[in-house]
Amino acid sequence: MRIVFIGQAPFGKDCLQALLDQGEEIAGVLTVPDRPGQKAPNPVKELALERGLPLLQPVRLKEPEALTWVENRKPDLLVLAFVTDIVPKAMIDLATYGGINYHPSLLPKYRGGSAINWAIISGETETGVTIHQIDAGIDTGPIILQRKVSIDPDDTVKSLYFGKLYPLGVQMVAEAVRLIREGKANPVPQDERQASFQPVIKEADVQIDWRQSTQKIYNLVRGSNPSPGAWTTFRGEKLKIWEARPYRAYGKPGTIVEIPGGEGLVIATGDGAILARRVQYGNSPDKLPAAQLVTAAAVQVGERVGE
Repeated sequence: MRIVFIGQAPFGKDCLQALLDQGEEIAGVLTVPDRPGQKAPNPVKELALERGLPLLQPVRLKEPEALTWVENRKPDLLVLAFVTDIVPKAMIDLATYGGINYHPSLLPKYRGGSAINWAIISGETETGVTIHQIDAGIDTGPIILQRKVSIDPDDTVKSLYFGKLYPLGVQMVAEAVRLIREGKANPVPQDERQASFQPVIKEADVQIDWRQSTQKIYNLVRGSNPSPGAWTTFRGEKLKIWEARPYRAYGKPGTIVEIPGGEGLVIATGDGAILARRVQYGNSPDKLPAAQLVTAAAVQVGERVGE
C-alpha cells in the first residue's frame, strides 16, 4: 500500500518512523516549508532525507504543484500527523483509500485545532485519541480507532499531550494503517448529535475573570499552558499565570489576599483563591517564580489584579 505522509513537528517524525518500522511503503512525504532564519531543523524533513524519501514542502496543500506531486506518487492512502492546513478534496480523491488523520479528542466532541486546551478548560476528566478518515469537513470523517485517557486534576496541556496523547497517537496511527492495509478497518460515522467545534484558542479567549470559581480559573490556567497563557492585569501591565494551584483563602475577587513566603501570591476568586506560582509580567519574555515578582515589584497584600 503506497502511502503519502503529511506531517510536521516531532510528532510527525515519530509517526513517520513508526510507519517505516512497521514496513509500510512510503511513496512520498509532504511537510511545511522552512521558515526564513529558522534555527531548529524540521524533524519530518530530516527523516525523509535520511531515508531517501521523495519530499515536497508546499506553502499550501491546495497548490497545483502539490496536487500534481501527490498524483504522481500514485498513493493508496494519505496519512496525516500534525497537519494545520486543509487537505483539499481533490488531493483526498487521488488516494485509493482516501486519507486518515490523528485528532487529540474523543470525536465528535472537541473538533478543531485546540481540542486539548478546550477539554481541560471545560473541566473534562477524560479525553482521548481518534484516528478518522478525512473528508471535506474539519475532523468530521468516520472513525477508525478511538481510545480514552484520563485528564488528571493537575494535568496541563503540556503534560496531557506529551505524557498520554502523543505516545498513544503514534501507536494508533501505525495501527490504523495496518488495519486498512489488511482490510480490517471498520469506519464508523460520527454522531453529529454529539458534535462540538471549538476555534483555535487565542490570548483573548483566556483572560481571567476573578469572579469565577477557583476550579474554573484553575482549569483556565491549566488549559492555557504552554500556550497562549491565562492572563490578567496588574498595575496596568499584563500578568500571565503559567502555574498555579487552588488555595484555601477568601476575599474580594481579584484581591491579593496572602503572600506566603517563597511560594508566590494568593489571589481571591469567586469562591476561594488561587496561588500563582509561576508568572510572566509586562513585556518580559521570562517566566519566573511568582515569589521573584513579589520581591522585585514589592507586591503588597490588598493590591488588585484584573482592573
